[in-house]
Amino acid sequence: MTSIALLIVSILRAFVEVALLGLAGQCVLGLLSGAARERNPIYRFFCIVTRPPLRAMRFVIPGLIVDRHIPAVAFFVLFWLWILLAYVKRSIAA
Repeated sequence: MTSIALLIVSILRAFVEVALLGLAGQCVLGLLSGAARERNPIYRFFCIVTRPPLRAMRFVIPGLIVDRHIPAVAFFVLFWLWILLAYVKRSIAA
């Protein structure tokens, strides 16, 4: 039973890591490429990868946060979710 729970937590943690790295990559690439970022295929790939967490964050906090701040809020929420899943994983494995 614990191995199944550990597997589920590990998979969830991997999804959160991909979303975090996608948001970080999109931010860095957006800063480096400037106004031409929409034509960059890697930036568009990051937009596809980060679309689900950003939409989920917009659904959770509909009008409280301005749209341009949603990626930062999503990053911090995902970061704390990643920390929480690490704690859960450690407590399951112990």
